[in-house]
Amino acid sequence: MVVLWDKIKAKEREGAPVKGLLASVPKSLPALMRAARLQKKAAGAGFDWPDYHGALDKVREELAELEAAAAGKEPLRIEEETGDLLFSAVNLARLLGVEPEAALTGTSAKFTRRFEYVEKMVRQNGRDFGQCTLAQLDIWWEEAKNLEGI
Repeated sequence: MVVLWDKIKAKEREGAPVKGLLASVPKSLPALMRAARLQKKAAGAGFDWPDYHGALDKVREELAELEAAAAGKEPLRIEEETGDLLFSAVNLARLLGVEPEAALTGTSAKFTRRFEYVEKMVRQNGRDFGQCTLAQLDIWWEEAKNLEGI
């Protein structure tokens, strides 16, 4: 019975389009998670850097391309190069053994803490953001970093 079933399924698959390795990665995933899964699948097939150095060079290359696009004020190219940079950073994180979602979540929390400190300092000085120079805000930002011991 199992042999017959396998033959029937094999016959059904004949002529069906061949799905690529990446087809199993849901398009509905959040972009960061999808990028990580796509890269992991590709790496599993052997399409990978031997170590993080190649990925780091790729991040540098993509950053240079983004800088060129920004200098040229080309909105579509800026968006494309930003995506390439983010994708490359996710790949670098993977090669360094870092879960990009966890890393970004941690950084977002750190940013929030520091920004809340800056907000507190603005209020304690009887001002609002529009009355503060960027230099003053940056001083408070550095204070927030120092308070965290970084």
